[in-house]
Amino acid sequence: MRKEITRKIDWIGVNDRTTDLFEDFWPLPEGISYNSYLIKDEENALIDGVKEGFTEDLIGEIGFDGDGLDLDYVVINHMEPDHSGSLRSVIRLAPDAEILCTEKAKSMLGGFYGITDNVRVVKTGDTVTLGSRGLEFIETPFVHWPETMMTYEKEDGVLFSGDGFGSFKALDGGIFDDEVDVQEYSDETVRYFSNIIGAYSATVRAALAKLKGHEIEVVAPAHGLVWRSEPEKIIEQYSRLSNLESDPAVTLVYGSMYGFTERVMEAVASGARSVPGIDLKVIDAARTHPSFTLAESWKREGLIIGSPTYEARIFTPVEQFVNLATKKKLKERKVGFFGSYGWSGGSVRELNAAAENLNWEAVCDPVEFNGEANSEKLEEGFALGETVAQAVAKAG
Repeated sequence: MRKEITRKIDWIGVNDRTTDLFEDFWPLPEGISYNSYLIKDEENALIDGVKEGFTEDLIGEIGFDGDGLDLDYVVINHMEPDHSGSLRSVIRLAPDAEILCTEKAKSMLGGFYGITDNVRVVKTGDTVTLGSRGLEFIETPFVHWPETMMTYEKEDGVLFSGDGFGSFKALDGGIFDDEVDVQEYSDETVRYFSNIIGAYSATVRAALAKLKGHEIEVVAPAHGLVWRSEPEKIIEQYSRLSNLESDPAVTLVYGSMYGFTERVMEAVASGARSVPGIDLKVIDAARTHPSFTLAESWKREGLIIGSPTYEARIFTPVEQFVNLATKKKLKERKVGFFGSYGWSGGSVRELNAAAENLNWEAVCDPVEFNGEANSEKLEEGFALGETVAQAVAKAG
């Protein structure tokens, strides 16, 4: 359904409420939107596309008149198929339209879709005039692929930001930040950032620096809300997320095969809760998709991990989270570890190695125990939770 953003600029995106996994891994319990935009002036431009299965919806909104699509330009901010999947069909119906993209995107066009004609490479600072409106291009590599860019419409200050400033969650009846309760989208923004873009936090910060000279009145990303009322809110949220800024709170991630580690987890959680004002989130890694575990850990400065030893390593569900945190570069957390073992240790040793790799600050010694913890080890677990929570409270 078409919605006007400003005069001559429309949202013509779609909601996807049926895909279970984004990139075939990240859960989409509340769906996702693929945002496409149409500028109609003396010359017409399509900004981004949609996933292939929604191509007919997009073509209908552009306006297929039986002969073709009235497009002069197709701007590709990002080549990932959830945005470019409709491209072949669009170009088939608008064969004279010029594709505007970065150098790396041009090479991908040939590889992905066999498209090599009518492609113009644009660089940061290059412009195109459509009539009363002009577009400026800003290269933003690794937000979140190497070919990505953003497109800035000058007259109304609309930033078409690609995957930058995006979020999971379908747009429920309203596409703008002033039409919905934005808090409902906040957690899915954190999860989207940590899952999809988090590994490239440094390049997100570089992109934010490039945008400082632009008067941004509307942020129009490729996923999630269009921010026309308070665009500074989503920009500030991305700034915090990319700088690994977090709340003075604790995430406790654990796994337990036979209840030994879980019993100590309860003591650790009680210790953390004993610190006044501390928010605590407890996550069973075996029963929570690592997408959510990563997002919850991105929010909070304190991180406590408990794991039994499994084949001389970290218990597999906990290890999946640790590996993902490493891949996505979740750095600078105040941490504490605990774990059980049967005939030999291993989980705590590997957790310490991960901490060193990610510049995590271990604020206390780990608690390691053989089999079922005795009362002394339970007391140590309580002290561990209390110490991490106190360190977080003091820093906050």
